[in-house]
Amino acid sequence: MNLPPLPDEAVVLGAHAADWRGAVREAGRALTRSGATRSDYADRMIAVIEEFGAYVVIAPGLALAHARPGRDVLHEGLAVVTLAEPVAFGHPHNDPVNVVLGLAVANAEEHVASVANLANVFNDAGAVDRLARARDAGEVRALLGTDGGAA
Repeated sequence: MNLPPLPDEAVVLGAHAADWRGAVREAGRALTRSGATRSDYADRMIAVIEEFGAYVVIAPGLALAHARPGRDVLHEGLAVVTLAEPVAFGHPHNDPVNVVLGLAVANAEEHVASVANLANVFNDAGAVDRLARARDAGEVRALLGTDGGAA
């Protein structure tokens, strides 16, 4: 199983966010634009971080925002947001974050498979920096090894 498709609508480069909530909202809007989620999914991603903390900051500079499957997930989706200025999520070692991935899954199996595939991408220590410097959606897709799919 590969990563979910990453249409142009799900890629935001050089976004401006005042804080981690704004960064997660950007990822949520990208997931909604791509057709993967309804707009309230961003609120659920934020609620997960408020409840469980900054565990979503999975590597230096990288956050994987997500929430459990729910009615607001229309189909599996991935979003990539790079930030013009990094923001702190409150992680003791991996802050500040300059790349936020948004992940939406329809079931637990998709969640496990997608997280495992993303972990493989980020085994390369330079992957976050290359994503942060990406200039277009095609470059992001190439770095992640996914396709554009249908929006």
